Amino acid sequence: MNNVEKLLRVRPYPTMRVESDPADSTHWMYMHTGLVQGARPCFHPALMTDMWSFLNSITLRDNQREPGKLRHVVIASDAGAFNLGGDLELFAELIRKGDREQLLAYARKCVDGVYHIHTGLGGDVRTIALVQGDALGGGLELALSCHTIVAEKGVGMGLPEVLFGLFPGMGAYSFLSKRVSPQLAEKIILEGNVYSSEEMHAMGVVDILVPKGEGEAAVEELLRRQRRASYAHVALNAVRNIAQPVGYNELMGITEVWVDTALALGERSLKTMDRIVRAQTRRTYDAKVGLGA
Repeated sequence: MNNVEKLLRVRPYPTMRVESDPADSTHWMYMHTGLVQGARPCFHPALMTDMWSFLNSITLRDNQREPGKLRHVVIASDAGAFNLGGDLELFAELIRKGDREQLLAYARKCVDGVYHIHTGLGGDVRTIALVQGDALGGGLELALSCHTIVAEKGVGMGLPEVLFGLFPGMGAYSFLSKRVSPQLAEKIILEGNVYSSEEMHAMGVVDILVPKGEGEAAVEELLRRQRRASYAHVALNAVRNIAQPVGYNELMGITEVWVDTALALGERSLKTMDRIVRAQTRRTYDAKVGLGA
């Protein structure tokens, strides 16, 4: 262990691991820590609770921010997948019950998180998604909400919700339309294909593409570059929120359409969800060797 590693403060959560530098200016947040055999690396409510709790804990009030002081949050995964998206098992249960209140509560919790990430935790944070395994559905939405997406080659990325008659309703259209044309965003959503990270980079969705195993080094280099121009990057957060805003009301309006669409799904669509859940449960998503450990 080198001196830098000794200085890192590790903050354990039930579903994730956080490593912070001594100045609390850079935080690496690894989802799906300690995933047991058969567990799915998706947005279980417990994971969202841990993620949003930590992000809220490091969000500064306006009078606490220093001019030009830039901070970073890197979102990564301890599992073999970045994130497989929404909790389909929970979705199917709530849809069968017709429980709009709980389904909307889940969706609102998603929107609260991605909006906070997209706006830079109040403006002084640049957010980076480090995608080293598949990012599907809500997992890709999480990555899209970040300022920068760094992906390793050979990773699958897509929005396959159309397979069970739904669409990604927690920010995908809004965030994707800031990276590609609205026409291409609709094509990606409606065709439901899973693309390689190389294809996503060619389309302009992925910002930085690197060979397998070089993702963390690429993020470290990005952090160094951004720190050298901290005032500019803090200012660009404000400029982005003025010139290309994704408003909270916009996200909530879309997610309410998602909830109503989900509740209208028939048993055929729900059985497709069930099959996907079983397939995800059967597959083993082993922890990646050497990921920040």
